[in-house]
Amino acid sequence: MILYNNFDITPPRRTVVAIGSFDGVHRGHRTIIAHLKAMAARLDAESVVVTFDPHPRIALGKAPGMQLLTTVHERVTHLLVAGVDHVVVAHFDDAFRAQPYEAFVRDTLVAKLGMVGMIVGFDHRLGRGSEGTFERLRPLAEECGFDIERVEQYTTLGEGVSSTVVREAILSGDMPSAERLLGGRYMLLGNVVRGIINDIDPYKLLPPSGRYRCRVECGAESYETMATISGRSVSLDNIPDGEVEVLF
Repeated sequence: MILYNNFDITPPRRTVVAIGSFDGVHRGHRTIIAHLKAMAARLDAESVVVTFDPHPRIALGKAPGMQLLTTVHERVTHLLVAGVDHVVVAHFDDAFRAQPYEAFVRDTLVAKLGMVGMIVGFDHRLGRGSEGTFERLRPLAEECGFDIERVEQYTTLGEGVSSTVVREAILSGDMPSAERLLGGRYMLLGNVVRGIINDIDPYKLLPPSGRYRCRVECGAESYETMATISGRSVSLDNIPDGEVEVLF
C-alpha cells in the first residue's frame, strides 16, 4: 500500500515506523529497513516507512541546485522491493514542518497509524526545529507505549554510508563505488521514445556525460546495452519504446 499525503490506514493496524528522506535507499537505509522488519515481526505488526516530497532540504531552500538519487516513484519502488509493507509519502510544507514532535508522534503516528514501534537512524531528528532527538523520543515512547530502537551508522571499508557520499561517487562517474554504497546498481526509471529518455525529473541526479554499460528492464525483457548521457538526456542502444528501468 502507498499512501500519498495521507496518514490514515483503514482499518487501524499495529505498525512499526521509520521516518526519513531515504534518498537512494542505500545500504545504510537498508540496515534501518532490516531492523524495521525485525521489530514488526517481533511485535506482530506491519512495517511503515514515512518519507517526504519534496525533500526537506529542497523545501527549506537549504540546498540550491541539489539533485536527488531517487525520484519519489523510484524511492517507493526500492522500499516496496525491500519488503516494506506500507509507504507514506508526506507532503513536506510549512504546516508539516511546524508540528512539534510530541504532537506528530501522538496525533499522527500513534493515533492514525497505530504505531507500536519506531526505528530511528543514528542522527535522526523529528519535528519542529529538529527537536525530536532519540533522547527526547525515549520518554515519549514510554508514555505512549511504543518500543523505540536506534540504528547506528552503516559503514563499509571504514567509510560511513550516506546519500551525500553516494552522490559524490555518481557525480565523479564512479559507478562501481556507487553500486557498493547503494547495495545495487543505480536506477533510472523513464520512458523511451525512439531510443531516448528526455523527460527526466529535473531533480534526478545523472552521472556525468559519457557512455555507460547498463542493464535495461523493459516489461518482461532484459537487455545488456550501452547508455549515452548528454546533459539531461539519456539514449539507449537498441531498446524498444516504452517504460524502462535502467540500471547503471
